[in-house]
Amino acid sequence: MTDQRNLILAIVLSVGIILAFQLLFPPAPPPVQQPTTTTQTQGAPGAPSDTGATGTPGAPGGPAAPGGPAGAPPAMTRAQALAGDARVAILSSHVKGSIALVGGLVDDLTLRTYHQTVDPSSPNIELLNPPDAPNAYFAEFGWVSSASGINLPDRTTRWQADRDALRPGQPVTLSWDNGQGLTFQRVYAIDDNYMMTVTQRVTNTGDAAVTLYPYGLVARYGTPVTSGFFILHEGPLGVFRKEADGSGSLTELSYSDLQEDSPIQEESYGGWLGFTDHYWLVALIPDQQKKATARFTHSAAGGIDRYQVDYRREALTVAPGATVEATDRMFAGAKEVTLLDSYAENLGIAKFDLAIDFGWFYFLTKPLFLLLQYIHGLVGNFGVAILTLTILVKILFFPLANKSYAAMGRMKALQPKMLEIRERFQNDKQRMNQEMMALYKREKVNPMAGCLPILIQIPVFFALYKVLFVTIEMRHAPFFGWIKDLSAPDPTTILNLFGLLPYDVPDLGVLQILSIGAWPVIMGITMFLQQKLNPAPPDPVQARIFMLLPIIFTFMLAHFPAGLVIYWAWNNTLSIAQQWIIMKRHGVSRTNEKPKTPAKKKGAA
Repeated sequence: MTDQRNLILAIVLSVGIILAFQLLFPPAPPPVQQPTTTTQTQGAPGAPSDTGATGTPGAPGGPAAPGGPAGAPPAMTRAQALAGDARVAILSSHVKGSIALVGGLVDDLTLRTYHQTVDPSSPNIELLNPPDAPNAYFAEFGWVSSASGINLPDRTTRWQADRDALRPGQPVTLSWDNGQGLTFQRVYAIDDNYMMTVTQRVTNTGDAAVTLYPYGLVARYGTPVTSGFFILHEGPLGVFRKEADGSGSLTELSYSDLQEDSPIQEESYGGWLGFTDHYWLVALIPDQQKKATARFTHSAAGGIDRYQVDYRREALTVAPGATVEATDRMFAGAKEVTLLDSYAENLGIAKFDLAIDFGWFYFLTKPLFLLLQYIHGLVGNFGVAILTLTILVKILFFPLANKSYAAMGRMKALQPKMLEIRERFQNDKQRMNQEMMALYKREKVNPMAGCLPILIQIPVFFALYKVLFVTIEMRHAPFFGWIKDLSAPDPTTILNLFGLLPYDVPDLGVLQILSIGAWPVIMGITMFLQQKLNPAPPDPVQARIFMLLPIIFTFMLAHFPAGLVIYWAWNNTLSIAQQWIIMKRHGVSRTNEKPKTPAKKKGAA
């Protein structure tokens, strides 16, 4: 029948969308581990390239790839690499690490408040690593020049520091004299979160003017392992402004993009560029009012892929007896939504919040997160915030859902008449449909109204899925009981009776779909109970399809974030209560019993 066909269509549509995310965009397999034992063959990082960044021979190029265009970091542990030379400590309430005095690299940074697993005793997240360590990931600032013969600081330069530790409110100044009348200073300052300000100064005590170009770069050795989901961007990205007062546009690149198309260059006023991971970001933020040439580059040697983002600002001329300076910034830390928003507003960083991949439905996803965060501030638990959000959504759509459930109640009350029409005209489909439409019109019932409760859930469902998946605030956010991380699937499994049996379930590979947790089971039960309140399809095939849907959804959602499953189960529960009350008002039976076939009149054929 038309009404059942429409309802099934709505359900199948929602199932199809969910399956699309599971089947079409599965996690990508991790890249093959690269060897880490080749040797470097070229030095002088930061030296001008043979061809400038603008493509003009003889022009000063952007900084070279870290360590030169060939080679790889030697096989050395992180601890060994950090123990090699003198360092200035970085100490704040959110990060700890150090700056290498040889080279002046920011290559050691650990996040104090984030751990690798939900266990608070697990190791902290190590974000930056030295060039000589595995998975090197570091930032470098400096100067390049189109003139030859100028001794510029590079990765072998030994700087002198005026402090032994960089703290919020206590900047560190590194100094170096090139022996040719130029004194270089690099001042590092850090706030109490993840933003570092880097001021570079050059003082000319010689008798000739010198023209220099300030630059900054972030480099990574090896292709990082990414989650591989279509809905999450991980890799190089940036926002570039074509005009000084422009808002800028976002550029997102994959690591494979750089392998195929390097170098990729953008001219921009300010903006920012860097590497984003699922929850972490390292980004260069040049002066927002100055023009810069930004690049994304890739090089490979000895089986090692190395990626770099860098910028080169316009030339500064240092006259004899004068000093010039360039101030830029670098963010290295967690992609906290409100923190990035505050940096964007207070520092004028164009679209800095786009480092968090809220996706095409940004206009819905981000407000939903901000609402959840506000509720969390009141109730102190993101799981409770999700339950509260569900109630608010129910209130918002109450008039629409109320009409829909009322229509479904009237549809259920009409089932005997509908079945009678079906029996009378079972051999004349056209006449049967005409009689059905006449019945709907006479009783003022909309057969499509039953689709609305499902359809209005879909945007909220996927916006919440996005929020749970991309925001670090949801990472390791607990609910109650066994749910310690709302962004991860329910850790229990029916295969050991949700932990009652004394053994752990091994990885079952493809059969892992059989391992479903307690909350997916609860969700399936609530979906089944809600289904019992809906009009039963007269057609046996349709009825069997409806009976299978709770089971299908239970297995599908078993491996989705627990917060999403809790939302769905709670939404079903509220829908059951709302629908039960509405149908009771309309005098409709509360059980989904298939109406009995009307008895044939005596003498009927």
